[in-house]
Amino acid sequence: MACRISELVIDAADPDLLAGFWGNVLGYVELGREDDGSIEIGPPDAGFGGPQPTLVFSRTGDSRPAKLRLHIDVNAVDRDQDAELERLLALGARPADVGQTGAESWHVLADPEGNEFCLLRARLQPLG
Repeated sequence: MACRISELVIDAADPDLLAGFWGNVLGYVELGREDDGSIEIGPPDAGFGGPQPTLVFSRTGDSRPAKLRLHIDVNAVDRDQDAELERLLALGARPADVGQTGAESWHVLADPEGNEFCLLRARLQPLG
């Protein structure tokens, strides 16, 4: 295995409402809030990088029906970010421009059908 899901980022008109709902559904707790209104929830004792992905509810005013409401963040588990980027591109991923500045520590990519996802910098331990 070369990657595993670390976070699921979900656009939300009301991050508090969705974080409360999904926290109750999954038994997750609030792990943090960002100045932009984003809220991260996850397993009570694991947090980011644990065996289960955390959920990040990111405030958006975008109501375009064509906008994907979910994207996946992945982290390499057996190589550095640059090597993993090369591997993902070879598999058919392509760079995606969502307005990033170039100073980010992650890469925004699109899968073969155009669904955006991010390759984060931190390397995680494989599960099990």
